[in-house]
Amino acid sequence: MKARASITAQKLLNLYRQEHVIFGGWVAVNKIFVSDAAPDVIAELRELPTGRMLIQHIENLRSGKTPMDSIERDLLPYGGMMNQTVATVPLTPGEWSELESGINNFTPDQSGLNRIQELPVIQKFGDQWLVAIRAALTDKPELLDKWSVIAKTYRAYYLWKVASDMINQPLTERARAQLQADMPEYETYLPMFGDAGTELLIKLRTFISSIRHTDPSDGETGPNPS
Repeated sequence: MKARASITAQKLLNLYRQEHVIFGGWVAVNKIFVSDAAPDVIAELRELPTGRMLIQHIENLRSGKTPMDSIERDLLPYGGMMNQTVATVPLTPGEWSELESGINNFTPDQSGLNRIQELPVIQKFGDQWLVAIRAALTDKPELLDKWSVIAKTYRAYYLWKVASDMINQPLTERARAQLQADMPEYETYLPMFGDAGTELLIKLRTFISSIRHTDPSDGETGPNPS
């Protein structure tokens, strides 16, 4: 029971730290926090780095102090840095035009992601481009919906690569525990790749129950998500 609680606690902490790249943002992850944070999970969170901040956030959600689509500013992971990028880097009219064109012409595949990431307006934000643009589009709901598709596609390809790399290496106990914690995300995104994604998901589940190495039959880049 303690091992299962530990795995769930790590999963919740991963969601807390990665909210800025998770499709649905706080609305999606807050529901998971409230439903999965049983007392034994809370106990495990107390022993993890930043776990106490997450515990306070969960308590705020359950008491109604914090709405289900939000989080207290002083409880933001990374000191809120991932949510403040655009506050000091405004977009020019030219950059807005470039961004809108890129979003409207996006295709949900690797080529589409490459084109988006090559835009100067995207590159100016470095590794924080996903959360920076999402914040910039707060008052443009029609573009924000389209941006969510871009974020979801990016996350799908990222997880495909991580999963493919993982099954090409001997699995350690630590890696297996991390895989267990991250399985909800794999189960959400890998099916976007159709049969190939389902097959990769089966291999990951096999890794959870066995240390034995399995050779993947799929390529490293993966097919287009559908």
